[in-house]
Amino acid sequence: MVHPGYKNKLVSLEQIDGINVVRVWSFIASNRGFSKRILDYISFAITAVIFGRKIDADIIIATSPQFFTALSGKILSKLKRIPWIMEIRDLWPESIVSVGAIKNQLVYRFLTKLEYSCYDSASKIITVTNSFKTILVRNGVPKEKISVICNGVNTSLFHKRRKDFMLLKNLGIDGKFVVSYIGTIGMSHAIDFVVRSAKKIKNDKIVILIIGSGAEKDNVRNQIKKEKVKNVILLDTLPKIEIVKYLASIDVALINLKKSPLFKTVIPSKIFENAAMEKPILLGVDGEARNMIEKYNAGIYFSPENEDDFLNKIQKLYRDTKFYKACKIGCRNLTRAYRREDLAKNMLKQIYKTMHENNLKFKNQIP
Repeated sequence: MVHPGYKNKLVSLEQIDGINVVRVWSFIASNRGFSKRILDYISFAITAVIFGRKIDADIIIATSPQFFTALSGKILSKLKRIPWIMEIRDLWPESIVSVGAIKNQLVYRFLTKLEYSCYDSASKIITVTNSFKTILVRNGVPKEKISVICNGVNTSLFHKRRKDFMLLKNLGIDGKFVVSYIGTIGMSHAIDFVVRSAKKIKNDKIVILIIGSGAEKDNVRNQIKKEKVKNVILLDTLPKIEIVKYLASIDVALINLKKSPLFKTVIPSKIFENAAMEKPILLGVDGEARNMIEKYNAGIYFSPENEDDFLNKIQKLYRDTKFYKACKIGCRNLTRAYRREDLAKNMLKQIYKTMHENNLKFKNQIP
């Protein structure tokens, strides 16, 4: 998908908030089929290296997933002979193995070998969870090479707002208790489980609102139609500025992943945005994400893909007004601890530290 206002050109230049942005061509494929997605990823890595060679740089920062972006960072680092920082937002290829996207062990071992070659060559590794750091250290990556900087929230965009009652009326759900999932509808998100469970909700005051796109969206739409699920509304992806209106208008934010040991290591970024909007979180993710929610009392956990637990926790949020209000306070406390401005300052410190360790100075000082 190419976002409105853009074309998939070989190269295009843009300036955003005083920052020069270079966009390069990649093979655009819908998020279906392993082969097409890999071709999409590899094509971007190739064009990023080709055009990245022409850009003057002091340091390179590359993020994973997807993994081939990190690989292009490694290649450019060697070509330019400058240090690079690898940021890890998900363990790849482990994450796609966990949802069955890779079944060939030879392919998996090859990608894992490439993955660890990136860890070896990076001057610094930034992970977004402590669990990722633990896994890397256990697999031989030097502990001192890794820093943890979690995701955070842009509080200038995401903050408590009034409900948009006209929006709710237009959707036919004004006066309802709205539990909403907003995000990717992919292989790892178990939205089919949500729809299947929603059908068993007896309280007609409770509705599930799903907004997003992804590889499983058509299957979810067909499931809603085939099973005649009346209390689930499925909408297409919306611009972020529009999403804020929906977040303001819902009652509970659903954050859900398939039941997998790997997902115990992740902290979905949606947690922070919903917390900033003071929306209690219904969390179907165990591990580090659960620990965060329970530490700040910003919501309630249900066992992933456990239908009874899911339904009981929705009823808890609906009926227990004292608990619901306490979760809103917990959301405020969580937001204060994960402000993006503070985390960005920490990231800048790591960039400066990496430059210093490599006996380098920026040609143009950054603030």
